[in-house]
Amino acid sequence: MSDLEHLDVLIVGAGLSGIGAAVHLQTEARGKTYAIVEARATSGGTWDLFRYPGIRSDSDMYTLGYTFRPWPGAKAIADGPSILEYVRDTARDHGIEHKIRYNTRVVRAEWSSPQARWTVHLDNGSSLTCGFLFTCTGYYRYDEGYTPTFPGIEDFAGQVVHPQHWPEDLDYAGKKVVVIGSGATAVTLVPALAEQAEHVTMLQRSPTYIAARPAGDFVANFLRDKLPAETAYRIVRWKNVLITMASYQLSRRKPAVMKGLVRKGLQKELPEGFDIDKHFTPPYNPWDQRFCIVPDGDLFASIREGHASVVTGQIETFTEKGIRLVGGEELEADLVVTATGLQMLLLGGLTLSVDGTDIGLSQTVGYKGMMFSGVPNLAASIGYTNASWTLKCDLICSYVCRLLGHMDRIGVDTVLPEWTEPQLPSVPFIDLQSGYVLRSVNDFPKQGHVAPWRVHQNYFKDRKMLGANEQAYEGLVFSSSAAKVAVSRRSA
Repeated sequence: MSDLEHLDVLIVGAGLSGIGAAVHLQTEARGKTYAIVEARATSGGTWDLFRYPGIRSDSDMYTLGYTFRPWPGAKAIADGPSILEYVRDTARDHGIEHKIRYNTRVVRAEWSSPQARWTVHLDNGSSLTCGFLFTCTGYYRYDEGYTPTFPGIEDFAGQVVHPQHWPEDLDYAGKKVVVIGSGATAVTLVPALAEQAEHVTMLQRSPTYIAARPAGDFVANFLRDKLPAETAYRIVRWKNVLITMASYQLSRRKPAVMKGLVRKGLQKELPEGFDIDKHFTPPYNPWDQRFCIVPDGDLFASIREGHASVVTGQIETFTEKGIRLVGGEELEADLVVTATGLQMLLLGGLTLSVDGTDIGLSQTVGYKGMMFSGVPNLAASIGYTNASWTLKCDLICSYVCRLLGHMDRIGVDTVLPEWTEPQLPSVPFIDLQSGYVLRSVNDFPKQGHVAPWRVHQNYFKDRKMLGANEQAYEGLVFSSSAAKVAVSRRSA
């Protein structure tokens, strides 16, 4: 047996998901030893990494917040610093901070069936072992965003910045700014930059579905004054879950109706005569790609007030003074922000080996959207793409805790999702047509057509699939390692 430090559970990542996983372990799997390894020097994950102006959530905090900790803010669509404070307050109040090991990246994990443990190799040259590996790293690269190759970019005399690496001292006051992109980052940046810039242009290759939504939640603010905080939080959380699900289902089942509703909202928000068809009517159906929300319609206000504009077209080349589009139109710029997306990366990029054989995740099938066929004692906290991330993560964390308890009760130390079909399915793990997904989806696991191998993206179905019921462990194979059997015999 190894003399390395051994933990019952190793959590990878100290962001929103990792801190939540630690709280669940402490409260629902008492007695399990654990630590959190974090590749960066600080906690908070996404909410510490992204520092661009206006950074905020793209879903409401009553569902993005933890199920066990009411969101204390007045705004439902919260700014990044407030979310970061919420995450760190959670870690502090639950005594988790001393469990985090910063500047520690997991590079490889090797499973030994005879010992029923992972040997985890860290980038500082050290190693440790754990009985269960719980990755809470999201699904994109923290060290590098996605920037396509732009012709002539070396000729541009101004500055080019990716939002994922925003310089603290960047001065854009009084400057002409072009933001390339039309996703959540772009629609956040444009109104924030427009407060100081001379003018901001959102340059998009094609439109995105965008709708205004109040930054505050009237019902939440009303109930908070009338009811205990936890009661009000639960009511508003369920209200927002139902509204979000209803909106998504309407989008998928009756896309024409949703398109009409979105268009009516845009007509109210945008100046008379604005070309909605060109700039805000995508060629795809709602939720084929992510749907963007702008709190209090701030993007549309910037357009109405003349501080921002939208240009739809393809880039031909960068020039010394800006960007020239196919067709000849030129956009002058002092600063270009490439809000062109993320690079996806599952499990934080760590490599896996099971009994000496390297495992490629693309050759596995996702189990309940959280484990992978042929990979024992490992789970990933992966949230929703069509709703708040944490809704799914909370369900996964509770499931992992119950799974660990179940293994203890039946006296086993190994659990393995077993795909019994002769061929892998071809269904992508993430069912979105967004560019950042399509670029990387082939590197991800596949999903099956039915539970427990199906990724539902549906909170009610997941509550059932990840709940405590007689189908809770369908598709899992439990066993005891040679080491555990030997110890049992010695004890006898």
